[in-house]
Amino acid sequence: MSINLSKLTVRSVRDGIAAKEFSAREVAQVSLDHIAATEDALHAFNQVTPELALEAADAIDAKVAAGEDLPPLAGVPTAFKDNMNLVGTRTTCSSKILSNYESVYDCTAVRRMLDAGAIPVGKCNMDEFAFGSSTENSATGPSHNPWDLDCVPGGSSGGSAVAVSAAQAVLSLGSDTGGSIRQPGALTGTVALKPTYGRVSRYGCVAFGSSLDQIGPFARTVEDAAFALSAMSGKDPMDATSMNEPVPDYVAAVTNARANGMKGLRVGIVRDMLDMDGLHTRIKGMTEEVVGTFARLGATVGEVNLPTSQHALAAYYIIGPAEASSNLARFDAVRYGVRAPEAEDVMDLYMRSRAEGFGPESIRRIMLGTYALSAGYYDAYYGQAQRARTLIIREFAEAFADYDILVTPTSPEPAFKIGEKAADPLTMYLNDIFTIPVNLAGNCAISVPMGKAKGLPVGVQLIANHFAEETLLGAAAMLEREIRFDSTPPFVR
Repeated sequence: MSINLSKLTVRSVRDGIAAKEFSAREVAQVSLDHIAATEDALHAFNQVTPELALEAADAIDAKVAAGEDLPPLAGVPTAFKDNMNLVGTRTTCSSKILSNYESVYDCTAVRRMLDAGAIPVGKCNMDEFAFGSSTENSATGPSHNPWDLDCVPGGSSGGSAVAVSAAQAVLSLGSDTGGSIRQPGALTGTVALKPTYGRVSRYGCVAFGSSLDQIGPFARTVEDAAFALSAMSGKDPMDATSMNEPVPDYVAAVTNARANGMKGLRVGIVRDMLDMDGLHTRIKGMTEEVVGTFARLGATVGEVNLPTSQHALAAYYIIGPAEASSNLARFDAVRYGVRAPEAEDVMDLYMRSRAEGFGPESIRRIMLGTYALSAGYYDAYYGQAQRARTLIIREFAEAFADYDILVTPTSPEPAFKIGEKAADPLTMYLNDIFTIPVNLAGNCAISVPMGKAKGLPVGVQLIANHFAEETLLGAAAMLEREIRFDSTPPFVR
């Protein structure tokens, strides 16, 4: 039979393999062939891994032949952001300084996906070290949005978003420090989930902001995102920040929500975020329509304000770079990474290697973070930002005393042209204005496609309390059913 990846879900892939309608190897090969046919236009991947993919697919087919039960992600082509280690691949973070680095261990989230039967088809392009909102800050070049090849796919997990949007893979993983899963999800018409901080292990994912980073999935359906979250979640002894919280059946949560509806759910639209300057009028209108949809489905709806969140962007761009400057200090070209060919001494080696290896945005954030942590400025900048963060956390906690779900836009505008904002970092940073508060507070959030503005996809962000992913996914599934967004871009039709 003909296999169309744009029509397949996690459930249909696994069930089709179990019923012997097609083999895991056939699905993997279709994915690899589609990547080969589309990569010149999209540049979603830094590395494609056919050997790993076919080896994993053959292992699934062996289980079928032996009559064994299949794992939940059996045969599902899956891509991983290039800041996640996987033995047998390079982990470059789209940076020159790590362009020759071969992974010597596995990222826990990646390993758990593979143990659940996922097929690794490659490592995805990203903004260098996850610094960016457009995937233009990549040493390997920008990724292209399959809805308009002249536009960015968002960032920093842009390649992972493109891989799913363009049906190169069924699932992908990204990392989200200030919106780097949800924002590209909105711009590419994919479902994009940031779990609660500590829900998914960060071990083996190259750190940007250690108190902010979280790994999560891209998918074309909410149920597929639930399958991925179920596979990845849980305490990891290798990550002290991963929480020992029970892992619910997220797929069942989606099923139950569809059966039981939204009666009893309390939904609050964040009014002051909708009134921010720069929000596209069409996106504002669609976000208000989403709340009306929840009301029609039986939810109790109201309005909430998060006034301290207007300071989240400023706080984030102190805390994030401060943590990044500390985390990136390890990339000195001595123990691993690309080394400058000529140097007079060790200090000259450090300076030359880092100057040549890091791109402009990485250097900007390292310098900003180092300055904010320096003697005489620590309290004025970093300390003040952390105090603002505490107020934001309290504000969210107060909101969740009255509401189960908060609703905001995901991004203030649809995808913009490649190069349009590259010379203006501040304008670029504003793309994450609605997503950053969630990272500072540590809550879970999801972007669900809600329609189009200027002919391009846009998303609505649903936010839930810490470790309330069941509620979040259930609400997202109901919204998805009502909106019925066609997630297949013209590029792959």
